[in-house]
Amino acid sequence: MKSKLLLICALAASSLTVKAAVVDTGKVVADPPLVISGSVDTYFKYDFAGKKIANIPTSFANEQNSLSLGMIDLGLKKTVGKATFVGELSFGPRSNGAIPLTSPSGSNTAYNIQNLYVSYNFTDKFNITGGYMATFVGYEVISPVGNFNYSTSYLFTNGPFQNAGVKLTYAFTDKVSLMAGIFNDAWNQYQSVNDMSTFGAQLMVAPVKGWTAYLNVVAGTFSGTEFDLTTTYQITDAFKLGLNAADFTAPEWAFGATGGAKGGFTGAALYPQYAVSKDVTLGLRGEYFKTKTGTFSGSSLPAPGESVTAFTLTANVKAGPLTFIPEVRLDNGSKTMFVDSKGVATKSASQVVVAAVYAF
Repeated sequence: MKSKLLLICALAASSLTVKAAVVDTGKVVADPPLVISGSVDTYFKYDFAGKKIANIPTSFANEQNSLSLGMIDLGLKKTVGKATFVGELSFGPRSNGAIPLTSPSGSNTAYNIQNLYVSYNFTDKFNITGGYMATFVGYEVISPVGNFNYSTSYLFTNGPFQNAGVKLTYAFTDKVSLMAGIFNDAWNQYQSVNDMSTFGAQLMVAPVKGWTAYLNVVAGTFSGTEFDLTTTYQITDAFKLGLNAADFTAPEWAFGATGGAKGGFTGAALYPQYAVSKDVTLGLRGEYFKTKTGTFSGSSLPAPGESVTAFTLTANVKAGPLTFIPEVRLDNGSKTMFVDSKGVATKSASQVVVAAVYAF
């Protein structure tokens, strides 16, 4: 049934053309077109610990010593007057990796809903949006097109991917805006576990040309509380600097906290990037990530109270819509959280990735 519905949607989308309507003046008014966008990606990864070992516990690109699939991402958007809808579906291993085990759709579904929401502009400054939306928290996103690095950070992996709910945004000026909303109690789910009890807000400021900062908070008794700062500054035409810092306090039920410690994490990642030419950019992600005491000890994260430092050197080489992404990554823990080529516990892990991402 799902396959039939997807086929019907695809046929309907492919048959869409620019429509026209005759108004009272007798003039023909064009209906805005449906905008279709997306991406396809593939990669090769080698972890220096060995052929079948995937050491680094961040999202996606987990297959070892193999030419592997990322995902295909398909987005639809249409705006008529003050109303807009956005729908985005993804298929493939990277897509499946973004689905939590507790998702109502299951962890092995053939597709993942990335975005499905409607939006209405009351005025040029005031907007309401409702549905299932990519999270406003953090620097990195699920789609590889939105990231400079192909592998992802610990902050991304452990923060929300999506939030379902209703939000209001007001732009005071082109330099200051405020968003506030109510969201489902659980992250990354289009159905709430109990109710809509998570509060979210974002303050955007753009103090000078090229510099934008976002102060974010998402808080709920079921989901926990995360404070997040995301900022980018295009210092020169060639040099851009990004920063993501976050602090998360987990709800006690989620991580089996003991002794009153609720667990969670704190961390920061720095993203300097330099454009060598119009088609080649080099970048480094340096990240420090630490778990709080009380964090569930069975997770793949550092043990409670321990930390990891990660450095990822990445290049983006563009050839039209195609981007080649070679990168080298080295992670080092404060205590043993990886294994070496002999399967012995060790403090460090390293890997190389070569990816290709086609955007349309």
